[in-house]
Amino acid sequence: MSTTAVNPFEAIAVHVGVEDVPWVPNHLFPGAELRLLQADVARGVYVMAGRLPGDLEIGTHRHTGAVHMFTLAGAWKYHEHEYVNRAGSYLYEPPGSIHTFYVLPGDETTETLSIVYGETEYLDADGNIVNVSNAASNLANYYESCERSGVARPNGVLV
Repeated sequence: MSTTAVNPFEAIAVHVGVEDVPWVPNHLFPGAELRLLQADVARGVYVMAGRLPGDLEIGTHRHTGAVHMFTLAGAWKYHEHEYVNRAGSYLYEPPGSIHTFYVLPGDETTETLSIVYGETEYLDADGNIVNVSNAASNLANYYESCERSGVARPNGVLV
């Protein structure tokens, strides 16, 4: 991680390199990998990159804040919609949106980059909240995934 200050009274841009925050297997979703770039617990925002295998489904969920999601490779969709997000696609999810994330089957890994504000509430078939994730839980998940993979806890995650 490197910083450059032009003026000590100005905000400083922060660079996170792949060597600062490595890809690791996501222990919550077998076959998937993650790279957590930022987890601002105080502001309730996180930035995460994902590599996702074909036919992966992430349960139905609702966002309490906005989500910006970029598809860098592969293809995925929501079961609730007809459109498919392919490489180069951008998707905005407004607060309150409910959907079920699904990676299309195939040999190509789908790669995404997400900026998530607020909490993600996972819902059962009756719409009851069964789990919640946020910046703090994603930071804990990333560190646990690192440890399970034998990767030293990186110090490059922006917190």
